[in-house]
Amino acid sequence: MGTPDFAVESLRQLVNSGIQVAAVITVPDRKAGRGLQLSESAVKQFAKSHNLPVLQPEKLKSDDFLNQLKAINADLFVVVAFRMLPEEVWDMPPLGTINLHASLLPQYRGAAPINWAVINGEAKSGATTFFIEKEIDTGKIIDRIEVPIDENDTAGNLHDSLMVKGAGLLVKTVKSIFDGSYTSHDQLENTKLPDLKSAPKIFKDDCRLNWNSDPKTLHNKIRGLSPYPTAWTVLISDTDKKSLKIFSATYESDGQDHTGTIATGETVKFGCNGGWIIPQDIQLEGKKRMNITDFIRGFDLSGYRLE
Repeated sequence: MGTPDFAVESLRQLVNSGIQVAAVITVPDRKAGRGLQLSESAVKQFAKSHNLPVLQPEKLKSDDFLNQLKAINADLFVVVAFRMLPEEVWDMPPLGTINLHASLLPQYRGAAPINWAVINGEAKSGATTFFIEKEIDTGKIIDRIEVPIDENDTAGNLHDSLMVKGAGLLVKTVKSIFDGSYTSHDQLENTKLPDLKSAPKIFKDDCRLNWNSDPKTLHNKIRGLSPYPTAWTVLISDTDKKSLKIFSATYESDGQDHTGTIATGETVKFGCNGGWIIPQDIQLEGKKRMNITDFIRGFDLSGYRLE
């Protein structure tokens, strides 16, 4: 059960490992793009190319879907980047239902673990396989793998790394369940509740940069939201106001308060509390994405400040 590219790699490695995939469950086709053409999920496209049966339920509790699942008679359900399952579904297979989560559980339970790990400046993340239970992301841990995070890694880099390494972990977990060699343990063993960090869904307002923050915090936020959903700010002058996305940047710390100022010259610098953010890859509203050098050739930043 899965939807995006992140889940495709897990499905690919399961198929390549020789594990029999009885069926694939993904979201219904949706209208997308300017022409509102029906768009298939990445998982469905892969499944079709490998002649795997595909189910696309609108409602996971519908009798038709539940009957279809029972007829498949699978030993194990595997979930990667899919919807929250009702108990009628996850409790169905005799060997249980497992999930691959892109964090070192119990840390970063929630919808956006990759983004939040980078935003918070973590030095490592990882992937965890666990049994699904009633409360989301709380089931017994089966296995996990750690992945280091470099100080310049983006959420995109970490996503791609965890996509591949997590898929390998998932294959290992499935095989251990089939041969009975796995062990599992409670998530909160040796964990203090106040130390837990969450990974809630990220909305547009969460992506706005607060220039009262220090440069390292801002740098972490920019890379933790890159390439999606992307950090943004507002350029404002006496006569104009435009939003600006920042995909990548470096930073300088000098202990001075430059909040909201813009320094121009050979290098463009955005002022914050304690130093500067030096944007590298940006996109002005209504324009294409470009590097900062090309941007300042066509846009005069003098007279602008950061809101």
